[in-house]
Amino acid sequence: MKVNKEGIGLLSAMLIVMLAINVAIYLFVGLEWFFWTVFCVSLTFYLLVVNFFRQPKRQCPYMDDDCAIVAPADGRVVVIEEVEENEFLHKRCLQVSIFMSIFNVHANWFPCFGEVLSVAHNEGRFMAAYLPKSSTENERSSVVIRPDVCNEPIMARQIAGALARRIVTYAEVGDKCNPDQHLGFIKFGSRVDLYLPLDTKIEVEMNQPVVGNQTLIGRLPRR
Repeated sequence: MKVNKEGIGLLSAMLIVMLAINVAIYLFVGLEWFFWTVFCVSLTFYLLVVNFFRQPKRQCPYMDDDCAIVAPADGRVVVIEEVEENEFLHKRCLQVSIFMSIFNVHANWFPCFGEVLSVAHNEGRFMAAYLPKSSTENERSSVVIRPDVCNEPIMARQIAGALARRIVTYAEVGDKCNPDQHLGFIKFGSRVDLYLPLDTKIEVEMNQPVVGNQTLIGRLPRR
């Protein structure tokens, strides 16, 4: 287990500030009970933030299955439905959405083998990520991918939540991608939406917990 590079700067700054506060209390306040209270609260908070930025080392178990759509994030499935995607794909799709709480790993992975066709970032609101409107109204980054097994593009969309204030997307147009590569990172509670062909065979259910890079979301049609 290591810390994601997106958290190194914040964690370093937090450590310096917290050490300064605790040392000042110890040297100048003189109340032992107050020092230990502040110290315990500071340590607990710092460890929670470290936990949020953790970067587990994982290997996708579906690297031999080029039809596999693998979970791009840790969390819980909150949407499985047919929708009209008019922003980039301009067709009806199956939408599968994964909501990430602040306790989940927030690294994101590519969902399949393919090539990145487009990457777009949209400014927006910061409403709760589990709400349906967050897919189109919140700040978001959309990555369109052409899978190796078919010519129908799919899309992975990173969506900011009520606490998330920064989306990091590593994908660039022309990149070849696979489920073992990182798509990006979202800081604090958020979600990732997948838009898939209508005849994708979905392998998950509503409210099912999923693990990024590990859980099979569905299988693409081969054509």
